Amino acid sequence: MQRLVDGVQKFQSHVFSAQRHLFEKLAEGQNPLALFITCSDSRINPNLITQTDPGELFILRNAGNIVPPYGASRGGEEGSIEYAVSVLGVEDIIVCGHSHCGAMSALLNPEMAAPYPAIRNWLDHAEGTRRIIEENYKHLDGEFARQTAAVEVNVLVQLDNLRTHPAVAAALAREQLNLHAWVYEFETGKVFAFDSPAGQFMPIENILRVPRLHPREIDI
Repeated sequence: MQRLVDGVQKFQSHVFSAQRHLFEKLAEGQNPLALFITCSDSRINPNLITQTDPGELFILRNAGNIVPPYGASRGGEEGSIEYAVSVLGVEDIIVCGHSHCGAMSALLNPEMAAPYPAIRNWLDHAEGTRRIIEENYKHLDGEFARQTAAVEVNVLVQLDNLRTHPAVAAALAREQLNLHAWVYEFETGKVFAFDSPAGQFMPIENILRVPRLHPREIDI
């Protein structure tokens, strides 16, 4: 705990004082560039990955970067999504999964979550991901390969869930909103984005380039 307190003091004495104008501006309101939906995993820092400042991302985090279908949970996810789209007017929503995701491991191995009823119930919102891996990825060899596929598939499944939210559906119909599927790798620092025309996850820096080299394939 002391490390956190020391960090606050360092922020106040060094960071805040050096960027006082930015923080004073933030007090006037927020105008984020995007809604960033990602996992609660402590190893992910959305602002660090995207090199954005405070106020530039509206961030929604939970275990497994899960978006329950509209009306399925009546939780904070619904309100946060509606606020970001209808009030803040974000034009982009990113669902970002990550490598070595514990939620995906528990999803694929239900015995891991058996002692934890709240976790079991939450992972039900990713049942589509589990079924896709179980029924369509029998050829994968090893737990790591299955988990990696689950991470990628789950991002796409959650985007489908996102489309059930009325605010999102309406904005998509007006062509005022774009949805993006990303996966972040801890061990390499790389971010992969789903290229819809190619049907593949690609290194994000190559997503608009041709020819596309070394694609990460996905088949749902």
